[in-house]
Amino acid sequence: MSSPRQTPLHAVHESLGATFTEFAGWQMPVRYSSDTAEHNAVRTGAGLFDLTHMGEILISGPQAAEALDYALVANTSAITPGRARYTMICNDAGGVLDDLIVYRLAEQEFLVVANAANAAVVSAELAERVSGFDATHTDASDDYALIAVQGPNAVAILAPLTDTDLSTVKYFAGYRATVAGSDVLLARTGYTGEDGFELFTAPGDAEAVWQALTSSGAEHGLQPAGLSCRDTLRLEAGMPLYGNELSAELTPFHANLGRVVKLDKDSDFVGKSALAAVAEKPTERTLVGLTTEQRRAPRHGYRVLDADGAEIGEVTSGAPSPTLGHPIGMAYVDREHSEPGTALQVDLRGRNVAVQVVELPFYRRNA
Repeated sequence: MSSPRQTPLHAVHESLGATFTEFAGWQMPVRYSSDTAEHNAVRTGAGLFDLTHMGEILISGPQAAEALDYALVANTSAITPGRARYTMICNDAGGVLDDLIVYRLAEQEFLVVANAANAAVVSAELAERVSGFDATHTDASDDYALIAVQGPNAVAILAPLTDTDLSTVKYFAGYRATVAGSDVLLARTGYTGEDGFELFTAPGDAEAVWQALTSSGAEHGLQPAGLSCRDTLRLEAGMPLYGNELSAELTPFHANLGRVVKLDKDSDFVGKSALAAVAEKPTERTLVGLTTEQRRAPRHGYRVLDADGAEIGEVTSGAPSPTLGHPIGMAYVDREHSEPGTALQVDLRGRNVAVQVVELPFYRRNA
């Protein structure tokens, strides 16, 4: 059995006292100090994340846009150079293979960013799906390190390190830029519910960029942040996690993300007929938010019950919310029990705990 891969920033994480975990074949920092401290730093100052485990696939050539129109549910042709789009790659039955961000780097060049656990599957699927087009597939994951700075002070931290006017970098954009003397793809998407930036660097430049951000962030409350707080941050922001809220057995419509499926685009795409059928009829179960005043949090896999104790769903994610001060969770429940304000129960290992359905997201930052 091979050892997990290490990112170019592994030595930096060790020097910061990180606790590591193996995730998707990588040895990744799960925390440096405490989950709550890192979570709160992102909400009030900024957090610095190593996301090098994500997958990057380049699709280029005269028919790159058409190829991705067929491969993904998005209308990729409509993305203008310098912009990005959240989308999904589905199977023939409409089930989600992964959720993705697609950057249009140039007229004939796209960068597809996949979740770490699904990077190999996405790369293989894209290679097959674009093979009938005048387009080239390149798995470029080894060519990138990925650093994210997230939080209300992200602009103040990054601005001194780049000549790019960050006020012109729109949300869901990606531009070639220079940061701390290194060439990067500078993106503004995020997975925490806060403003922030992602820096795709050459692996050899990652440490210099990380250290420059650390120095610039010293007066702005910047802290290194691990995978654990990233999970509670995205949960508060109501953002789905593959393997929890998304899977090959569920369509985007189940997760209330039917808006990303562009059934009206001119081209056919994988899963289109199945997704069109789902769009015509509401799914039996739908994704909702749950809150409780109890101390114990609902966790992935716990049963959701109605007021009479009948099983009507399952928790997909749950944790104590550092920002809100009480436990929260997401769950798939029968649609008839999905209205905000509905009183339900969660079976917490044999003890039924009262929960209430609420609208997602749980947390929304001030504009």
